[in-house]
Amino acid sequence: MSSLANAPRASLGRRLAAWVYDFMVALAVYMLAGAVLFALFTVLVSVGVVDKGGMTHTVDVLQSSPVWLTLNEVGKLLAVTWLFVWSWKKKGQTLGMRAWRLRVQRTDGSELDARQAWLRVVVSFGGLAMFTLLWDDEGAAMNDRISGSEVVMLTVEQNRSLMERD
Repeated sequence: MSSLANAPRASLGRRLAAWVYDFMVALAVYMLAGAVLFALFTVLVSVGVVDKGGMTHTVDVLQSSPVWLTLNEVGKLLAVTWLFVWSWKKKGQTLGMRAWRLRVQRTDGSELDARQAWLRVVVSFGGLAMFTLLWDDEGAAMNDRISGSEVVMLTVEQNRSLMERD
């Protein structure tokens, strides 16, 4: 992958286009995680681990408890975060990045490690950090700099080779 070390950095427009795709995937993962977590919570209520408190519906039990509600939201957000970390560690691309021929990588062209990927997610603020490109002359957003990474544009051939390799 050393040929990717000199790939041009991605523009804000391409990053935004990939973000739109990734937002839809992230929303689907968020919803799926919500369904799984609600099913688990329903089991906990039905076996008596969580007291119904006189309520009829399980959703009311969940929504009336700040602790369970917070755990539910954190679980869903962790599922979405894991999606990005896994994608970036695996090939440096999310589905949206693949469609727009973008890749996140270290400046030497290698894949991010787990620490960099988690840091990148945390400091991206849901993608808002990419707007710091508006005043950066080097094409590096705030989350790129903090995580020691960059987002580059790939050629069709480079993108295809990433998709084909295990």
